[in-house]
Amino acid sequence: MTKGGIISLVVSFLLLVVKFIAYFLTGSQAVLSDALESIVNVSAAALALWIIRVSQRPADKDHPYGHGKAEYFSSVFEGALISFAAVIIFVDSIEALVKGKTTERIDLGLILIIGAGIINALLGFYLIRLGKKEHSAALIASGKHVFSDFLTSLGVVVGLLLVHFTGMHWFDSVAALFLGALLAWTGVKLIRASIDALMDANDVSLVEKLGDYFTKSRTEGIIRIHHTRIVRAGNYHHIDAHVVVPEFWDVTTAHDRTNDFEKKVFELYEHRGEIHFHIDPCRRVYCHACDVKNCPIRREDFQKLIPFTFEELTSPTEPENLQHRK
Repeated sequence: MTKGGIISLVVSFLLLVVKFIAYFLTGSQAVLSDALESIVNVSAAALALWIIRVSQRPADKDHPYGHGKAEYFSSVFEGALISFAAVIIFVDSIEALVKGKTTERIDLGLILIIGAGIINALLGFYLIRLGKKEHSAALIASGKHVFSDFLTSLGVVVGLLLVHFTGMHWFDSVAALFLGALLAWTGVKLIRASIDALMDANDVSLVEKLGDYFTKSRTEGIIRIHHTRIVRAGNYHHIDAHVVVPEFWDVTTAHDRTNDFEKKVFELYEHRGEIHFHIDPCRRVYCHACDVKNCPIRREDFQKLIPFTFEELTSPTEPENLQHRK
């Protein structure tokens, strides 16, 4: 992951230089907006590199759950920088629109911005792919930001082409305003997603995926799983859940069976982590959903297993029909 951070920092700095050269040559407001975003890219890449190093530290006495959540601070900071850059772009673009600022040497500016945009697209795809492979929120956020910079450059190119073919210089400022709006939207989305992760908001797709792995790893006696919560700390996930098992199992049997179940789950799960199971006895009300053969306390025939749906996994209590059975 550190390698990806270094590559992102070096490339972002070089593109920053190229874009400011393009701005000084053309005087284009749209090019300036692209260059301002590149300042954000360099700052964010430097922070992400440091955050990635911090997040990889193992758990210690002061941080028993590890340092993985540090990555989300990087994402929040990056989103704030993007939003701040959008505000600057809005102010400068409106001023240029009012004053009727003109652009020069558009052809050379186009060459530089197109080249920078292509490099940004390649870098963005690389960082997102590496981030997904390493399960790094910081790298994925950087990759999405860099790819949004490619879209910014694309907008700049459209604005410059319109100026070139129509001679209407106000197209340049309008393009910059559009890019500012795009950046603001990107920044707000990034901040919101990062805050959700910091606040341990439910990730529906992640819980559903975990439910699929529970289903594939299910063994006899794992009757029901509910009140499931996932605490994400970067690539390390802490999972808490209640599991209903036959009440005649002793402590050793319940421990060994759920421990084996956990190991099977993590053979499929993409993240490192652990599951803390709270053991609930079946209390002879789950017979219709229990597939244990030759059960000595069965009250009714087995009908079908309880599926591990999102609603089932996250339900904090037992369904009403089971409460009435007690």
